[in-house]
Amino acid sequence: MIRIAGLTKAYGKLLAVDHIDLEVPKGELFGFLGPNGAGKTTTLRMIAGIIRPTEGRIWLGGDDVIANPLTAKARLGFIPDRPFVYDKLTGGEFLRFVAGLYGQDGDSIERRIDELLDIFELTMWKDELVESYSHGMRQKLIISSALIHRPECIVVDEPMVGLDPRAARLLKVMFRQFVDRGGTILMSTHTLEVAEAMCDRIAIIQQGKIAAQGTMAELREQTASGNASLEDLFLRLTGGPAVRELAEVLGEA
Repeated sequence: MIRIAGLTKAYGKLLAVDHIDLEVPKGELFGFLGPNGAGKTTTLRMIAGIIRPTEGRIWLGGDDVIANPLTAKARLGFIPDRPFVYDKLTGGEFLRFVAGLYGQDGDSIERRIDELLDIFELTMWKDELVESYSHGMRQKLIISSALIHRPECIVVDEPMVGLDPRAARLLKVMFRQFVDRGGTILMSTHTLEVAEAMCDRIAIIQQGKIAAQGTMAELREQTASGNASLEDLFLRLTGGPAVRELAEVLGEA
């Protein structure tokens, strides 16, 4: 379970995230969408404990991220939008290092490393320095590192960036299996087709505030949108008229 209440992040007078409330129960894949600069990544980084909120509270599986950071973070796997890794470690060493941060080592972790590398077709690169990995391979390694300790919750920012179609399909299947087994996923993506196809519920954030949230049916009802696609709903909630006006201008040109 992931729950946030009154979550706020201010940078001077700018409210990047403005008192938002959100709850993602066990067994749910929740989409977190918004235009650039809306506050998505800031929110996810606060949940992951990377950024400290100005106000509000965050719980992971019942543990407060601020009051009990180590216990809370042990429940979490975080996949950032950019695959930052240590270039001078091999893939196997990097996963072993991450597992050690969670206090895990030994034969069981070695089996887990081999399992994840095999799933993402990185086995032959296990003993190669990460500096030789392509962007997509680094992304696969970061995803593997988020899963190494078998987390209860996953927070993921743009999971498909850099992945080839085969790996993207595999990740979709893994995510669905994870939530079907009682896990919790909060996922941000700009690929609206992916969000509409994968997510059980969706929240759309605009200028630091939640503009709407719910299932696709509930979002359509909230916006009186009939059978509109997620793209149409998104544009309606985040500045659709300006987009349409631009399209009209380009059409006249």
